[in-house]
Amino acid sequence: MNMHKPNVWVVDDDRSIRWVLERAFLQAGMLPTTFESADLLLKRLAREVPDAVVSDIRMPGIDGLALLDRIHGKHPELPVIIMTAHADLERAVAAFQGGAFEYLPKPFDVDDAVAIVRRAVRRQGELLQRKQGATAEKYGATGQDADPGVESDGTQPRGSVGDLVGAAPAMQELYRAIGRLSRSNMTVLITGESGTGKELIARALHRHSPRAERPFIALNTAAIPRDLLESELFGHERGAFTGANAQRLGRFEQANTGTLFLDEIGDMPAELQTRLLRVLADGEFYRVGGHVPVRVDVRVVAATHQDLEKRVLAGDFREDLFHRLHVIRLHIPPLRERKEDIAALAAHFLSSASRELDVEVKQLTPAALELFQQLHWPGNVRELENVCRWLTVMSPGREIHPEDLPDRLREVSRPDVDAPGSDWEQVLARWVEQCLERGETAVLARAVPTFERIMLQIALRQTGGRRQEAARLLGWGRNTLTRKLKELAMDL
Repeated sequence: MNMHKPNVWVVDDDRSIRWVLERAFLQAGMLPTTFESADLLLKRLAREVPDAVVSDIRMPGIDGLALLDRIHGKHPELPVIIMTAHADLERAVAAFQGGAFEYLPKPFDVDDAVAIVRRAVRRQGELLQRKQGATAEKYGATGQDADPGVESDGTQPRGSVGDLVGAAPAMQELYRAIGRLSRSNMTVLITGESGTGKELIARALHRHSPRAERPFIALNTAAIPRDLLESELFGHERGAFTGANAQRLGRFEQANTGTLFLDEIGDMPAELQTRLLRVLADGEFYRVGGHVPVRVDVRVVAATHQDLEKRVLAGDFREDLFHRLHVIRLHIPPLRERKEDIAALAAHFLSSASRELDVEVKQLTPAALELFQQLHWPGNVRELENVCRWLTVMSPGREIHPEDLPDRLREVSRPDVDAPGSDWEQVLARWVEQCLERGETAVLARAVPTFERIMLQIALRQTGGRRQEAARLLGWGRNTLTRKLKELAMDL
């Protein structure tokens, strides 16, 4: 029996984090060693090598990303888990592109930290076994060193990405997913309500991918007339139809070697779904009126605000195309489910509007911000951006007060389910009635996942991301909560 206990090193300038992780790893049967700085860890690393390293990203002196680079320069197989209390897309992508095994936003569930370290140690053992086997096969028993060394690549871009702003747990999961995909060309399906920023996520996926220097082409399939969409996607030959006076390259050819973003894919007509499926499967198509196949190398990122599973069941969307698109799914939460990001988003949009209009930056007063956080924001982030642009022009002073807001915002109040005389069941009943009046079907299949997602997000927010405590608040077991997170695509 292998009685080896993994040696895990933890470096963080926060003593409380070191203490928590040390206790957790000890209870999990590991041998933890803690360091308050990267310098101390590197000195120890010159004498011995652990099984895994857990490092904070923001530390005095050598930070976590620089430490990651130094470690992998000499010990490329050593797994390093990067953790941070300041999660954003750039840090997540930089961590994964730098070779991090995992990216762990704070606050984190200690059980998750233990599970990640166990996976890292297991992965390292498998790598070392394969390396030793390859060395033995190549050099026999001569004892020659088969490791040529690995150079760290520090050339990856770390620039900003559009208006992708937020630190809510759901956004941290998105950053981590984009980081994981940063070396991938996989097809991605982005879901979320209108106005949540699906194209921004698509652009971030492209910008942080091997195709970053190649074209990014976006097409809203719902905005193109049905009879023109085929030509828009695949192009046409001269004389293919009335008005086709010259050959035209479609979006697939324009995006060759790059990324094609197909927004509102759920609205694509059935006949074009068949053609799209063929391109995804074979990488080739015919222009309208053409007889010679055109081969392209395109990464497809699709997005929809619709429930594609529901449309598949209704026969409105091809099941085989759904599975082709659904390789990786990223879900963007509506703004009402990430209220903690409203202040940062508003400040960002007010600053952007001031630069665009060359005027002084305006700021929300605490009362105005409180009102912003009470609003339902049916138009999501796009609506918030438009309101900030309106306020930059129309607000009379540098400070924005509640009375400066558009009348429609001041008159709309968010339903308060705890207020006297209020009944959340009545609100739900009105919502169901409106859905049925619009002719919608399978309403329950839409409502239950939304209800569960909101319950999970609020419970995890209340517990600072501690899953076991969140499960207790919801009356579930931890395994049930973990399963639900996976089912709802919240556990990326």
